[in-house]
Amino acid sequence: MRRWSLVLAVAVVALAVLWATVPQLFTDVDPLAVNPAAKLRPPSGEHWFGTDQLGRDLYARVVYGARASLTGSALAVTVGVAVGSLLGVTAGWFAGFTDNVVMRVIDILLSIPGFLLAITFVVLLGFGVLQAGVAVGLTSAATFARLIRSEVLEARTSNYVEAAITSGATTFAVLRRHVVPNSIASTISLITVQFGIAIIWIASLSFLGLGAQPPDPEWGRLVSDGRNYIATRGWLTLWPGLTVVAVVLATNHLAHHLSRRASS
Repeated sequence: MRRWSLVLAVAVVALAVLWATVPQLFTDVDPLAVNPAAKLRPPSGEHWFGTDQLGRDLYARVVYGARASLTGSALAVTVGVAVGSLLGVTAGWFAGFTDNVVMRVIDILLSIPGFLLAITFVVLLGFGVLQAGVAVGLTSAATFARLIRSEVLEARTSNYVEAAITSGATTFAVLRRHVVPNSIASTISLITVQFGIAIIWIASLSFLGLGAQPPDPEWGRLVSDGRNYIATRGWLTLWPGLTVVAVVLATNHLAHHLSRRASS
């Protein structure tokens, strides 16, 4: 069962990635094409997920919406790892006063509710999927920084780092060749978890109108578009909502598997 659940998780994530990269392989319908004569039709052989209030094919919009959702989430993780690595390595390597200052900043960031902080950043940066991705990434940077700092503190006292310093290697060379690669390697499972969290937060920001802007499809935006019809046309929120749940559960399962392998 554990093996098959892992296979299923990989399949779900792979399908979402394929939707984001080559959506035309899964549907030849234009996700932006408006057809008033076909509005609010239930799921059928012609429209697998039904149609929305403008007659647009919901299946096509869910498929094409993967690009915005996953792109924003990937950007969020990239920004989080980059900024978190910079803060964590700086604090862990230089220690002392620098460590105290950086860690106090991280403590302040972690004391603020994450989603509220993401909203603050996206309001400052502007509305859009890319801006939402950067905002979520900046919010998650503190989590990465704390983990990487602990790894750097352990690495800086290791034999191979001391040998590199003794051989005359510069601080930058030691950090680039030994400390940073070994510190970031331990964050793989955290990256996977944060990717799932980023999907939820990107969708939530789009739901609030702070992420993807109409008419571009995005999973959270699709849920927002269908919320006024949830009592009578439930498929408008059901399918994009289930898509978010499936992809996030799959990424969390992969993160659990990676964490278990790393600890074994």
